[in-house]
Amino acid sequence: MNTVAAIKNYILKMIEESGPGMKVLLMDKETTSIVSMAFAQSEMSLKEVFLFERIDTNVSKEPMRHLKCVAFLRPTKDNIELLTSELKNPKYGQYYIYFSNVVNKTDVKTLAEADEQEVVRVVQEFYGDFVAISPHLFSLNVVGCYQSLNWDLSVLERTVQGLTALLAALRKCPMIRYQNTSEMAKRLAESIKSTISKEAALFDFRKTEAPPILLILDRREDCITPLLNQWTYQAMVHELLTINNNRVNLANVPGISKDLQEIVLSSGHDEFYANNLYLNFGEVASTIKDMMEVFQTKAKSQQKVESIADMKAFVENYPQFKKMSGTLAKHVTVMGELSRLTAVYNLLEVSEAEQELACQSDHSLSIQKIRKLIANDKVRDLDALRLILLYALRYERHASNDLVGLLDALKRKGIAEKYINLVQSFQQFTINKMRSGELFRNQDPVAFTRKILKGLKGVENIYTQHVPALKDILDDLIKIKLKESSYPYMGPYQLKERPQDVIVFMIGGTTYEEALVTHQLNKTTPGIRIVLGGSTVHNFKSFLEEVSKATSGVVRKSHGISSRQH
Repeated sequence: MNTVAAIKNYILKMIEESGPGMKVLLMDKETTSIVSMAFAQSEMSLKEVFLFERIDTNVSKEPMRHLKCVAFLRPTKDNIELLTSELKNPKYGQYYIYFSNVVNKTDVKTLAEADEQEVVRVVQEFYGDFVAISPHLFSLNVVGCYQSLNWDLSVLERTVQGLTALLAALRKCPMIRYQNTSEMAKRLAESIKSTISKEAALFDFRKTEAPPILLILDRREDCITPLLNQWTYQAMVHELLTINNNRVNLANVPGISKDLQEIVLSSGHDEFYANNLYLNFGEVASTIKDMMEVFQTKAKSQQKVESIADMKAFVENYPQFKKMSGTLAKHVTVMGELSRLTAVYNLLEVSEAEQELACQSDHSLSIQKIRKLIANDKVRDLDALRLILLYALRYERHASNDLVGLLDALKRKGIAEKYINLVQSFQQFTINKMRSGELFRNQDPVAFTRKILKGLKGVENIYTQHVPALKDILDDLIKIKLKESSYPYMGPYQLKERPQDVIVFMIGGTTYEEALVTHQLNKTTPGIRIVLGGSTVHNFKSFLEEVSKATSGVVRKSHGISSRQH
């Protein structure tokens, strides 16, 4: 079960089927993301693909009949209309058309009628209708699943298409389980089952010893995980800088060089990133320092490397290191910016308070720390809001709950009104009946550990205690202990033995912290293969956007005040 390999195989097959000769790859907005996550442009040029065009922005009408057109498109109404128009007045010599999902027979007939010049050689379905981020992680790149705390119907349709395509690509016809407290999870499970029944021939795969499991969860089961600051490399980059289809915008980094204003972080094309994306921030810094010391020995250099600032200076002073180390200079830049933001925004102290809220229950200590951090000018409005939301969840029923007082402190800080409103939206989004298990799991007295790294100034290894609820759910599933009352099967059949292949889908978005849990379970549990997916992969900002869209138009009462979101 490898989502990246599945997408790559489809794309390679498309290009091979078109035969030798110069090619153009014609895509839409979504398939552009799907392809760009799997292949670099340089790799595609080796396959004789020299031009990349978007069907929805294809303004050039100059004919290039010497080119073969490989079209990879989602089978949407708009794309069918655009393709029909293209075929009536073809720009290229031959067309090889591949849809990322099941296409209606009437649409195929429409295309055939438009192909008066008989330029179409192939029309086929290849089920690459999802974004493969890593072998065990995929996304549909959709923020805004919920409409008044239920399905946005257009997103439900897109989710069914994306998930059924994934199942077809991985050649799995699963037993389906879903979170019983979520009507949305149940509805998605029903829709997936209905689609599999309707397309029975497509899902007629060879039976395996233990049938695969598709487990459908709702983000509202665990709203703590997307609230927290992160300290492992990939998750930290996404939290502080945002990863968008493997790209990170560094244009606002002080003193950034032009060639590093936008960088690509891809585990498939960057060995350093692949080896370090799940490591702690401090461990990544140590790895870079070790590599620099090896180079220094070879170059007989005496330059000190004792901090991240020293690392940046080292890269500038030794262009041959930059050449030799390939992508490493890029990571030194990223690490430098993460280090700067950690200091500027006082993130160590903020994260410590977050972890204590997530993993311990000491109301008086928590409220003191939150008040102190809200009053600190270094603490961002965004981080003050995180702490308030965690407090609102942790102490929603506490006798001494002082959410009103904390909101007043936010107002005195001059925080934007939209953030104040989000506190009420969040309370509505995380309503208690949506959870099937205990939200907070109190753990050891030390929730947050800082360890000074030997020989590296200003860098610490941060050990956080919070573990996403997904870990317990998957542990129970693997041990055949996951309660059927909480996660029922869709249909009469039940799995009595330990599963082998598990696909988890999180309505409302997953996180890189949960991807790390999946990676660790795959690594430590022989015979089990888990793939995790979500509507999107959230950081705190995109999660707030999800919450805001979900509660827009919902009438609710909070602290005795009834209000409506707009």
